[in-house]
Amino acid sequence: MADLISRILKQQGFLVLDGGFATELEARGADLHHELWSAKVLIEDQDLINRVYRDYLRAGADCIVSASYQATLPGLMRYGLSEVDAIELLQQSVQLALRARRRFWGEPANRAGRLKPLVAASVGPYGAYLADGSEYTGVYGLDEGELYEFHRRRWHILARAGADVMACETIPSLVEARAIVRLLSETPDRRAWISFNCRDRTHVADGSPLAEAVRELTSVKQLVALGVNCTPPTMVSGLIRCLRDATDKPIMVYPNLGESWDAEARTWKGLAEPVDFGRLASEWRALGASCIGGCCRTGPGHIRVIREVLTAVERQA
Repeated sequence: MADLISRILKQQGFLVLDGGFATELEARGADLHHELWSAKVLIEDQDLINRVYRDYLRAGADCIVSASYQATLPGLMRYGLSEVDAIELLQQSVQLALRARRRFWGEPANRAGRLKPLVAASVGPYGAYLADGSEYTGVYGLDEGELYEFHRRRWHILARAGADVMACETIPSLVEARAIVRLLSETPDRRAWISFNCRDRTHVADGSPLAEAVRELTSVKQLVALGVNCTPPTMVSGLIRCLRDATDKPIMVYPNLGESWDAEARTWKGLAEPVDFGRLASEWRALGASCIGGCCRTGPGHIRVIREVLTAVERQA
């Protein structure tokens, strides 16, 4: 399978990711106070998911990500779905994004000055299934083999669902990244990115040095980008410097708004940092990031600004 991310970067110079998904659903009235989080909306209101995709594409996203971050077979079956229905819902998570892209690209006006957007299948970490906030610490008590077994069935279902790339996101440890790489080798026609959740400007959430993790992963040919997500925007510039010294792959960053997740209360707490995502996107691009978007608490407005700024920067280059 072709590396479509590199193709967009070659033609356009940058790639705009979409923004926060679950928090955008909440902003539009979805009740996500449940261990399934955004996957709950897959069951209850797929039209709302379609509207969020539409607005991110209209805002300028070059890639939309499926609503499968917190969707797992055991989690969906615990909710009451049969195994057959849970498998079908995982497949539907990608099909929804594919249909949203098809509708968007089917309108000639949307093609002006744009490349065809990508669809990524979201592969959330083990901690997302636990729904206890441990994806922000990486403290699971599982080894690489156990994480491989946890991810295996969902990986193969999503890998066959038709997405352009696998989005392995908010990964809090090198051990979990290694488990994902094992699965990637079992699907040689698939391409993926891995983005880590980080505790500071140089370390992954579990304390592993980010540069060490990225140096190990950069030799994996099926990985088409490496980066960080759902970290505060004030950490991103330092993280890019760390990444660029460790890899020659495209660097991907999509931070949150700077708040902290309270797993017990299932809410974001603290004040979002009053950052200017446009200014920061320009800074991140200058430092070496080429794939830029947003994570929790960002929305279509942030993505629109990022696209406008990156387009202007590219024209001046």
